[in-house]
Amino acid sequence: MPLPRTRGTALRHRLAELRGPDVPAKALDARALAALAANPGCKRRAILDGAGVNKAALAGALGSRSAFGQSQFALTRGNAFEAKVKADGGAELLRLVREKLDRGAEPPAHARVPELTATGPEGRTARTALALREATEAPGEWTLLDHPMLALDVAGSPAFLEPDAVVVHPDGSWTVVEIKSFPMLDGSADPAKVGAAARQAAVYVLALEEVAARLESAPRVRDRVLLVCPKDFSNLPTASAVDVRKQRAVTARQLDRLTRIEDIADALPAGTCFSPELPAADLTAAVESVPAAYAPECLSACELAFHCRARSLESGAVTSLGRSVRAELGGLTTVEDVLSAARGESGDPDDPAVAALRRAARLRAEALGQEAVAGCR
Repeated sequence: MPLPRTRGTALRHRLAELRGPDVPAKALDARALAALAANPGCKRRAILDGAGVNKAALAGALGSRSAFGQSQFALTRGNAFEAKVKADGGAELLRLVREKLDRGAEPPAHARVPELTATGPEGRTARTALALREATEAPGEWTLLDHPMLALDVAGSPAFLEPDAVVVHPDGSWTVVEIKSFPMLDGSADPAKVGAAARQAAVYVLALEEVAARLESAPRVRDRVLLVCPKDFSNLPTASAVDVRKQRAVTARQLDRLTRIEDIADALPAGTCFSPELPAADLTAAVESVPAAYAPECLSACELAFHCRARSLESGAVTSLGRSVRAELGGLTTVEDVLSAARGESGDPDDPAVAALRRAARLRAEALGQEAVAGCR
């Protein structure tokens, strides 16, 4: 549900103040949204992404620069491969869509490729919605939308997303297409990279479903997306259908759990600003005024991970050991609390976590004692 106009305008002004004067907003893409959904308890990332703060520049100003992100070489290679896949009006791409997802449809001899140019993200979003509606109302034709613009409400703030492509089938259904530069060797790709692509595509599926729901006769958004990659060690495209139902459900649930960005912004001290131009002490205080939920997984998903990890280690937080460990320890939130409970110095003996720690400590002492006796013989 979009914010009322006056309320939404006030929030946009507030978020602009958080970025700093005359600092352009960094677009929140599907990759960042998937990472945000994977850690919905992190208010720090939610407000920084919602305000469009450049986290890479922020991390550098804090002295915790991260190597997170793609290299320029990888970006150039990816763009060249995408251009090859979409050449000749997307003929090869549409052939792959039919082969992997819709063999019963007529071959895409003549496909429509509507012009999606418009002013600003709002204009491009409206133009995309119009093109999708027109394509859906023209059954029997294939339509390729090249880099459409979609909008998804995230914690009360709109995020504009740009998938590689969306295909409208002759039956009026819609398919998300993800084009990646990592290879498929013998028909399969790196599972970790495929998983990341599936989570990213699930965000696009959610955004497309919002567009479909606004049409009079809602078309079907397919829950199998097309992943296009180079074949083996060549630059020839090949593809695989990827079922994203699980990723879509998890992402939708996690995004619903996000605290509204306006609530986080309202709780910040007056004058808070995340501009990298601020003095280091002021910038650190501003960042630390928003609670984070660090976990080791953040190292591969967030530019601020090194900064948050350092703070987590300084405070002895058990989250630095991983979410699974944190979940097992219940109310014990620091490493010192855990060690104290294991030694029997604190903690409720009836607490299952405390009882398990004390039992583990006894077993360890017994094992070390036996080893010491064996070593004396």
